[in-house]
Amino acid sequence: MIKKINLFLIVLLLIKFEVSAQKTQKQLPVFKYGKVTPEEFDTKPKGADSAAAAVKLFDVGNGYFDIGPGGSFIYVFERHVRYKIINKKGYDLADLEIRLYRDGKGNEEKMDNINAATYNLNNGKIEVSKMAGDAKFTNYQDNKHIIKKYTLPNIKEGSIIEYRYKTKSDFIFKLDDWYFQGKYPTIYSSFCINIPDFYSYKFDAGGYYDINKLDAVENTQNMVITNAANKSETISVKTVKTQYYIENIPAIKNESYITTLDDYVSKIGFELNSTNFPGNGYKAYTSTWPKIIKEMMDHQNFGGFIQKKNPGKELIKEIIKDETSPEGKMNLIFNYVKNNIKWDNKYRVYTEASNPKAVIEKRSGSSSEINLLLLNLLDAAGLESYPVIISTRENGTHPGYPLASKFNSVIVMTIIDEKKHLLDAVDKNNTPDLLSYDNLNHRGLKMDRSTYDGQWISTDFTTPSRTSVFYNLTLAPENKFKGTLSISKNNYDGVERRNSYQAATSEEEFLKEYKRNKPGLEISNYKIENLNTPEQSLIENMDVTIDDNIEEAGNLSYFMPLLFERTKENPFTLEERNYPVDFAHPNEHNYHLSIEFPSDYKLDQLPKSEKFTLPDGGGSFTMLYTTEGNRLSMVSKISILKPIFTPEEYYNLKELYKNIIRKQAEQIVFKKI
Repeated sequence: MIKKINLFLIVLLLIKFEVSAQKTQKQLPVFKYGKVTPEEFDTKPKGADSAAAAVKLFDVGNGYFDIGPGGSFIYVFERHVRYKIINKKGYDLADLEIRLYRDGKGNEEKMDNINAATYNLNNGKIEVSKMAGDAKFTNYQDNKHIIKKYTLPNIKEGSIIEYRYKTKSDFIFKLDDWYFQGKYPTIYSSFCINIPDFYSYKFDAGGYYDINKLDAVENTQNMVITNAANKSETISVKTVKTQYYIENIPAIKNESYITTLDDYVSKIGFELNSTNFPGNGYKAYTSTWPKIIKEMMDHQNFGGFIQKKNPGKELIKEIIKDETSPEGKMNLIFNYVKNNIKWDNKYRVYTEASNPKAVIEKRSGSSSEINLLLLNLLDAAGLESYPVIISTRENGTHPGYPLASKFNSVIVMTIIDEKKHLLDAVDKNNTPDLLSYDNLNHRGLKMDRSTYDGQWISTDFTTPSRTSVFYNLTLAPENKFKGTLSISKNNYDGVERRNSYQAATSEEEFLKEYKRNKPGLEISNYKIENLNTPEQSLIENMDVTIDDNIEEAGNLSYFMPLLFERTKENPFTLEERNYPVDFAHPNEHNYHLSIEFPSDYKLDQLPKSEKFTLPDGGGSFTMLYTTEGNRLSMVSKISILKPIFTPEEYYNLKELYKNIIRKQAEQIVFKKI
């Protein structure tokens, strides 16, 4: 990251400021600190946010450039915020946290000043409680960040809180993002930035609400420049002021099936494109993919790591032995790395180890160390392979333009007979083409090490991950179920189940955890198959006794046929959703129930079979009942066949799950004759 632009011995002194052009345009509101009105205490959340614990009355930001010590530009940021607290769930707003960045080399963001107060309306009079100086403390989060913490006093239901602060920063390559949307509904949010024409910034907007912008206003600043010879001259420098705003924006709500909420919130950001200073000339900071890839290949902890000859061909001979087929070699190398190097739970693009041998000796490593070791060995075996840099789901979606800092991990592509395989060896339960779940962020950048070309490729896994549950039961006279349970899981469902079993301290603890939310279930004769062969479905077989799942009323017995597998809550609760539903991968859940009931029982009530489908082959839900003599069979099947659904498809998906919940809650009724 570029920390600051140094003008060497140039000192710029602001002499005069004048507006050279003004256009008639919308007048935006102006808020004064401490000027709270009685009417603001009447503010209430509305519509979809009517249950909100607070309302953000306004959030106003202002960014501009100033001259710091030594003649370097610094970035100044001012923010002014006011909230109305509705109920106790909004009390968390009284604890302010402001994060400041530092690089450990003397450059840092600094808090210039802060004011904060709480306002309460008492018998028509506004009472002010100012934040005390001793309410502040500092937490050094890590070597890169300082957290300034403040606490506002006298918070009650109905309070209004307000704070304003100013920071100064040496870091002007990437300006802090401005978030128009947040945890609480916002009546008004705006950000104004004033940039001298020495700088050109790339504007980046995110979210699903239109961001309004006033016409840019050009200003002229007369500046005195003192050069290295200690001579001064006055020049006119243009600045451009732009204001962005949104009114009445709802809260961003965290719902099921997303990458990271930061991908969907409405915000803007600014990244330096170029500079053009008097005497220094034009300098571009916008990169290209070939430039980024070359820099990474020249880096000793990326390209240099891959090219290390150790352990190289000697280890390859031990791994592949007499294997001659390219795919067989790939599988042997992949299995060697994933089974011998343990992931340290860190996602990285660059390695910390200096060479592959060090990773092998340590027997653990980050995602980059594991997968670049894999690439090193594939190279040594003569297999066509490429590094693929990615941004994980938690890290967020890459914006698509050349920006290396947004990547946080690396995987490998190997091509055999024109078939492309994606490899990720951080989990011993992964298989070729089955990446870790966190890496399913839909695309990665394949890097050509000879031409330095970059190509976006899909990382989607298109085969559904399938869970199949088979109950074969007999209804005993005491209204207990006895019989067998078989569970089959593959792909991502299989990885998750294997990881759970292997992480448990014992099989007994694993089964105890499995039964935790399944009252009345007793298990015996448990067997697990294919635990260490992840390319095959994981199979679990057991004998079961199920009690306390049948309700009796006279000679009638009621029960829900899905027993412990029922979908009880709709994961989609919003009236409308403005961001995609991201399942990461297709999935399918099959439930089969077969019950033999006594001859002195008869079916008194059986739900009807139904099927629901999503448009365009997106998925379906089927509930099917059949009977033959004293045997009842039921099948429930949920299929989600696309990894992503658009906001326009949200309603249909929500309705599908509404029907799943309704149908799976229907009861079967037996009548004793």
